[in-house]
Amino acid sequence: MNIFDEYLEKIKEILSDLSKNGNLILPDKLDGITAEIPPAKFNCDISTNVAMVLSKLNNKSPTDLANILSDALKKSDKLIEDISIVKPGFINIKFKPIFWTNFIKEIIINSKSYGINTKEKKNKYLIEFVSANPTGPLHVGHCRGAILGDVIANVLVFNQHKVTKEYYVNDYGNQIINFTKSVYFRIREILFDEPFPQNNEDLYPGEYIIDFAKNILKSNKNIDLKNFDKISELLTALSIDEALKLIKQNLKSLGITHDNFMSEKKLVINQEVEKVVDFLQKNKFVYKGKIKAPAGEDNEKWVEREQLLFKSTNFGDDKDRALQKSDGAWTYFASDVAYHKNKLDRKFDYLINILGADHAGYIKRISSSVEALSNSKGKLICKVSQLVKLIKDNKPFKMSKRKGDYITVDDLIKEVGKDATRFIMLNRSSDAELDFDFDNVIEKSKDNPLYYVQYSYARIASVFRHLNKDLKSDLKINKYDFKYSNDEINILKKISEWPKCIDTASNKLEPHRIPTYLYELASLFHSYWNLGKDNPEKRFINDQKKISDDKLVFLKVISNVIKSGMNIVGVSVPEKM
Repeated sequence: MNIFDEYLEKIKEILSDLSKNGNLILPDKLDGITAEIPPAKFNCDISTNVAMVLSKLNNKSPTDLANILSDALKKSDKLIEDISIVKPGFINIKFKPIFWTNFIKEIIINSKSYGINTKEKKNKYLIEFVSANPTGPLHVGHCRGAILGDVIANVLVFNQHKVTKEYYVNDYGNQIINFTKSVYFRIREILFDEPFPQNNEDLYPGEYIIDFAKNILKSNKNIDLKNFDKISELLTALSIDEALKLIKQNLKSLGITHDNFMSEKKLVINQEVEKVVDFLQKNKFVYKGKIKAPAGEDNEKWVEREQLLFKSTNFGDDKDRALQKSDGAWTYFASDVAYHKNKLDRKFDYLINILGADHAGYIKRISSSVEALSNSKGKLICKVSQLVKLIKDNKPFKMSKRKGDYITVDDLIKEVGKDATRFIMLNRSSDAELDFDFDNVIEKSKDNPLYYVQYSYARIASVFRHLNKDLKSDLKINKYDFKYSNDEINILKKISEWPKCIDTASNKLEPHRIPTYLYELASLFHSYWNLGKDNPEKRFINDQKKISDDKLVFLKVISNVIKSGMNIVGVSVPEKM
């Protein structure tokens, strides 16, 4: 039940009737007309811009047209208590209290589906996220993007779309050769007491490499280390397997599981790069040419050479992109184009890539390739996860770095827990940098949004527990002849915004809107709860240690929405705190 969508349809029906009677001129399409959440300063429940949208076509001022439409609205709906017109022509609607009684009955009856948009077309999404090189544990830099991708998936699934979560394993190229050599030298260090090379910047020095080496030796006791080249293929497979085990453990500790792990190496072995280049050549998107020096590169030292280039400038990129290196090897971009062709061949409606801040410049070229491959604009959606700054005692916070020269996901979770990590990482739009303040995360106050939302659920649970009722069970109420106070209606108005919050988070892929909404709902609830300290009528449990049906339903509705939202975010709702 989305009251904003319902009233938008009612407004359009009234417009249609007025048009049939010759009292109104309508455009071919009623685009741009909205039924929105009004500003808090107005004492109303829904606001519409319909008069401003249609005023010019009808040769009337927005205010005059608003008066005509307001009269029609009042006559058509007995649940409207009052309509006011605010310059430059907004129509603000206020409902009678009975509207909110009907509303709460409706969402209790349909508690399982409340918030879901059942009318929209359902799509198939492929979300690729994390995709860190399989050369070690995940660090804090991966954490925010991992949570962003996971919760976008949760929002879409909640709204009944089909979602596949995928991790692209970059298991091909020089970094993998260097990673395998690092494991090789650690194994020789263990077996033969040979010192690990200290001055080779290409090698991975982290202590986790020692763990990988030990694990490989346990299951491969007869491994022959005489010649690296002979053993490299086997050792690469074993090393990547160890890295992926660790990465999956890291992800699991964050509450994240992927449906697929797609190997870059398999794409190369299956000659999918050659196939996609052939496809691009046949469609005349590829040519041989020279690239000028990139920005910041010394022009005098830059050597222009003929390369195989993709015509990304045809699709708005600032320059064409190389598919092949001077030695004939494929570029990373070529493999990525092949991977996206593989994605497209699997017939998803939309592809979503979650990228780190350092990959923002990559968006235009890969979007160009998808447009060329699919002949479709907007098929690929890229979301950038900006940097996270860890703060403690009002200064940058450094944790132990056993794993190498960075802070791992496991370090962070050990410090603050999974729930805090997920909720706070999601508490701001992904395109803005985030300050992760450890002091606020552990504080038991409204300054800690996670605590404040969880505490609101725990307070509701305490009332049900006192009455020996199960908060998780469905409520069965025979009569809904309730009358809610203005304080309670303010909370119900916030509850009515939940489907709109889900729609926006789903359509715009902005899951940070959910923790923001939950915090606002929790704030309203705590304020109402505190009224009971001075006013016995506001208490949920009365002097006879009982609770009225209206308050029981009221609490149940709030708890359902909080639990639903927290499930999407992927954090717990404890019944005791």
